[in-house]
Amino acid sequence: MGGREGGPIDKEGHSHPDWEKRVDALMMLLSNSKRRLIKVDELRRGIEELGAESYSKMTYYERWTASITHNLLEKGIITSDELGRKMAEVERAARAGRGEG
Repeated sequence: MGGREGGPIDKEGHSHPDWEKRVDALMMLLSNSKRRLIKVDELRRGIEELGAESYSKMTYYERWTASITHNLLEKGIITSDELGRKMAEVERAARAGRGEG
């Protein structure tokens, strides 16, 4: 959790998968001065509320994704039905792309 010793920090550059770049871009759009749908403090609160077990099992951007999702649901910006439909759509597209369709 925040503030705990996590060992040395790898300062070498590394590439980020596309989905992580999308999560970062989504947060920038949601928090920009035009939209102001989520504040950085709300992102942090959502991450802190994950609990130690979930926090330790998730990657950095998985935590962001969980927090953004929670905040959007909490504020009524999206519904759980909308989220479920979109997740199913993305999963179908991924299966089709792998030839499992």
